[in-house]
Amino acid sequence: MADEALSAGAVARRLGVAVTTLRTWHQRYGLGPSQHVPGHHRRYTAADLARLETMRKLTAEGVTPAEAARWARQAPGPAGEVPTCALAEVRPVGVRDGGGQAIPVGRAGPAARGLARAAMRLDSVAIGEAIARALATDGVVATWDRLLRPVLVGIGERHAATAGLIEVEHLVSRCVSEAFATVPRVGTATGPARILLSCADEEQHTLPLEALAAALAEAGMAYRMLGARVPAAALVEAVNRTGPAAVVVWSHTRATADPAQLTVLLASPRRPLLVLAAGPGWWADSLPAGVVRPVDLAEAISLALAVRDSLDRPTGD
Repeated sequence: MADEALSAGAVARRLGVAVTTLRTWHQRYGLGPSQHVPGHHRRYTAADLARLETMRKLTAEGVTPAEAARWARQAPGPAGEVPTCALAEVRPVGVRDGGGQAIPVGRAGPAARGLARAAMRLDSVAIGEAIARALATDGVVATWDRLLRPVLVGIGERHAATAGLIEVEHLVSRCVSEAFATVPRVGTATGPARILLSCADEEQHTLPLEALAAALAEAGMAYRMLGARVPAAALVEAVNRTGPAAVVVWSHTRATADPAQLTVLLASPRRPLLVLAAGPGWWADSLPAGVVRPVDLAEAISLALAVRDSLDRPTGD
């Protein structure tokens, strides 16, 4: 793509993000198109695409958008290459990659550090209280992004380095699931379910999907949750029986992100209006046409609510 300049729509398809996300990254962080031809819209160059791919990968790793944008602007390497120094930078000072007893939480705030300490003590009461307090004060999306994700990512990093903390991960996961289950469904969330949530075939990581379910309930949108390890045939059967407007398929790892699952879903007799491939397992360039890859929980909620609102909008005579 050395000499090719792309439109915003083409870049969005390559990255698997919404065009609105590109606009936000442009307006807030200066990661916009640089090629300008008088009388025409600006176009994205190969260097622009490389920076945006860095932005997408870092935010998927839990780096804040502002920090990810700083690294994307400074390290415009080949598309798809995430600077290793960027991930090192967001680890807290004094915590080594290869060991130690602390859970690294990057630049997350005091609440996340307190939760990490409670996790290391296996203090389920303190963990539950911290999550409940955050949910009551900040809501589901902020609790997930600012409190839970940094700790869960940190546990994963420590496990990768030491092969330990399995008991910590299990306890924290259970506490998170219990907390999300208490988020009340409000308003129209008790009405017809218009969104179907499912893990990809053989995918067992359900916490991000549970976070999405809790956020939908909080936003007043009804849903059905199928949970872990849903074969493609079973997902299609559920879609044909319930006719959801939107389907979210979560994949945590590349091993479970088979695009054929999405292709089968798009060919179903009651094809949904919106199919979201959520999670770091999916690669944007492997997604079938018509599938959207949200960059985070907030965007998944926004897209789901947009579908609901389009269906609720009265039609003209």
